[in-house]
Amino acid sequence: MKINTALILCAGFGKRLNPLTLDTPKPLLQLKKITMLENCINMITKLGAKKILINTFHLGKQISEFIKMKNFSIDIQIIDDGKKILNTGGGILNMINYSQDNDFIIFNPDTLWQDNYINEINLMENLYFSKKLDNILLLVNKDLSFDRNLKGDFELRDNLLKKRDKNDFIYIGCQILNKSLFDGFKVTNFPVSEIWNTLIKKSELNGFESSNKFFHLTNLEIFKKLQDF
Repeated sequence: MKINTALILCAGFGKRLNPLTLDTPKPLLQLKKITMLENCINMITKLGAKKILINTFHLGKQISEFIKMKNFSIDIQIIDDGKKILNTGGGILNMINYSQDNDFIIFNPDTLWQDNYINEINLMENLYFSKKLDNILLLVNKDLSFDRNLKGDFELRDNLLKKRDKNDFIYIGCQILNKSLFDGFKVTNFPVSEIWNTLIKKSELNGFESSNKFFHLTNLEIFKKLQDF
């Protein structure tokens, strides 16, 4: 089985990259002469998805105009968060309400997605369907992070995620979720970590380890370092 619909989270303010993000939304910042958003879309296209949903809020018109201008080969639909920003959980729920699909692959565009992730994501997707899971997150050992200041989010063992005093694994911005996980939630401002934490308590949050070096637009300092890298 393959996932047909990918979601890209593009509604955030990107405050840690001010002043750049006061006038330009973070997904439209460029590294190596390509925007982070285009980089993400190109990889999703290579993964074989049929459709992309993008949520917007801060400077959302710029993102909509960029998508129109680029005329990508894949079907892309822009979904605005509305009058108030919805955070990651609310933004995802708002987007999946526009789709008939049950399973979604979700990306943060502030990770520098490269072709060497494609095989890993395909393997993660295969595990998701073969084990009949309803969630799985892509992680990397913090030793592989370009930004050495990033702290770990989870501990990973036998594809299960826990939170310990010492967490060695960083969530890198790609996950597969089934829409049933959002049952009982309303389209309001809430983080997707609310769902993760509920799953952790039941020992049902799944992870997949990446072996790639992790490049992430954390803040202005890291952005400048990545431009010179």
